[in-house]
Amino acid sequence: MVEEPADNPYVRDPDTSFDPVEKLSDATAREQVRDLREAIEYHDYRYYVANDPVVADRTYDTLFDRLVELEDTFDLHDENSPTRRVGGEPLDELETVEHVAPLLSLQSSGDADEIREFDRRIRDAVGDVTYSAEPKFDGFSVEVVYEDGAFDRAVTRGDGREGEDVSANVRTIGSVPLHLRGAPDVLAVRGEVYMPRSGFQALNERRIERGEDPFANPRNAAAGTVRLLDPETVADRPLDVFFYDVIDTSADLASQEETVDLLRGLGFRVDDETTVVEDVEGVLDYRDRLMAARDDLEYEIDGVVAKVVDFAKREELGSTARHPRWAFAYKFPARTGETTVERIVVQVGRTGKLTPVALLDPVDLQGVTISRATLHNAARIDELGVREGATVRIERAGDVIPEVVEVIEGGAEDGDFSMPGTCPVCDGNVVQEGEHHYCTNASCPAQLRRSLQHFCSRDAMDVEGVGEEAADQLVDTGLIESLADLYDLETADLVSLDGWGERSAENLLAELEASKDVDLGTFVYALGIRHVGTERARALAGAFSLDELMDASATELREIEDVGPEVAESVASYFDTAANVETVERLLDAGVSPKRRERGSELDGLTVVFTGSVPGYTRSELEDLLETHGANVTSSVSGRTDYLVVGENPGERKREQADAEGVETLDPAAFEERILSTL
Repeated sequence: MVEEPADNPYVRDPDTSFDPVEKLSDATAREQVRDLREAIEYHDYRYYVANDPVVADRTYDTLFDRLVELEDTFDLHDENSPTRRVGGEPLDELETVEHVAPLLSLQSSGDADEIREFDRRIRDAVGDVTYSAEPKFDGFSVEVVYEDGAFDRAVTRGDGREGEDVSANVRTIGSVPLHLRGAPDVLAVRGEVYMPRSGFQALNERRIERGEDPFANPRNAAAGTVRLLDPETVADRPLDVFFYDVIDTSADLASQEETVDLLRGLGFRVDDETTVVEDVEGVLDYRDRLMAARDDLEYEIDGVVAKVVDFAKREELGSTARHPRWAFAYKFPARTGETTVERIVVQVGRTGKLTPVALLDPVDLQGVTISRATLHNAARIDELGVREGATVRIERAGDVIPEVVEVIEGGAEDGDFSMPGTCPVCDGNVVQEGEHHYCTNASCPAQLRRSLQHFCSRDAMDVEGVGEEAADQLVDTGLIESLADLYDLETADLVSLDGWGERSAENLLAELEASKDVDLGTFVYALGIRHVGTERARALAGAFSLDELMDASATELREIEDVGPEVAESVASYFDTAANVETVERLLDAGVSPKRRERGSELDGLTVVFTGSVPGYTRSELEDLLETHGANVTSSVSGRTDYLVVGENPGERKREQADAEGVETLDPAAFEERILSTL
């Protein structure tokens, strides 16, 4: 337990009625800064480590703000001031740093016989031993180095010999001490950065509501956050840390028990589950107890670690090139199939569709960690009876998208879910169409981020350089409030963004310029109209000019092959929306020039459908080739279809439809002979 600073006026019942800074002398300001830093560091310890704060949050904030004001006014900044926890300037890159001592990995297994064999080897070599039993944290390992009691650097494990300097990011974690009172002159410690489960779920909830992909599990979230180049972003994320080893020190330590006592005494956060057991059977019992309790912990663990307590015996046992001979990780079996629904949130897609998503206690499924699953729509939730807190079984639909398929045990009585009446991102009105709900605000940021990414994708405008991260940046910084704003971007706008240089900015502007000359069908697809994929976009472009399409009624649109009532209503509604028409007009004013494809007449009037793949061609290549020569390529078989081309790995449904409609089928060889050879 860290001792409370003596004679510090800002520790107990502090007076926060401060004098104006302009009335302070330099000497008084320096004294106040010193006292404030010491007090705030103590309050950080009481809040983050001891979980027993001695001042209210509002009082803490007042002290913190006063320290910021004094440091700014009197230029008294310090890298290890508590004010640095809010982040600093973005980094250009993470530098590589050598560890003070190798950070070795551990022998590991989930087989009880193997840890018993490990124990037998230990006792054969050094006699009876006791073990330190600790949780095996599923986080991100770091080395933290202190010089003369002051935080000096934090380094990732890397390859065990050297890692990346993440000091600016680790400094933002509240439970990492920045100053140690009574510390050895030399001290390097090892800890595990992790993201608490509650913080992980809240972070994923925000990401989903923003239309971003969630993190797969807390470990990935923690690892990705620690290695970010922007410490301010790191400071906004819920990271914590447990410390469990001393790597190097000038202190005289003889055992793991003394190590833990030193860490706790200096104010490091050590897990209360750490204990000492008498023998390997004690390790097995400890592992079984923690495995039963793992779902109740606020952090992820994937096993337990057993370490020989006595350092002299560790020295005798030594290490291999990869791992110490005196430690062993006894791992839990992977979770499979069943898990708990922590929260139900709503994701807004690029078409405005609201999709309920279950945020799950992470579970291993077919070798992949799953932390979310789609619930499709409100009707599906009601059908399954999903509630927050429910135990559910999940499957991967088509081995890709995880979904909840069964409720095994109901959740909390107050966990019933209903779709929101307004968009969770923009507060826009939500309308229901059949089983689905949609945000009606075309300027909704969640829609815009994904619409922008879709607009620039390869099958659309093919603007390289605008993936998910860039799309989020452009929208979040306010540079893009409409798709048309893309063509107003300038080099200065882009180089102001984190991670952008002059060359990447100029490359994007060149891509945008090249994209202006575009096929009409591609342009229609790029707009992201609900239910309009590449095939329907080409069909629309084949039947209408852009002006005609913008004026077409739902009745006129339904006359096109493969355009049913739902698609027709969606297209007509899109162009009936003033904001969408304005976007199209601004794109045209910016120089985007959609042109109808020149069509030959060799295959005029022919309607073809594909199922399966044709060797030597992509589906897009075949569709472009046939349509260029006058054919219509549709996605479904009807009485107006001339041929169904059945390639490799075909689907059954289209072949059944062809049989029912009397449509002739062609294999790839017959397709080549009957159609392609005529071109």
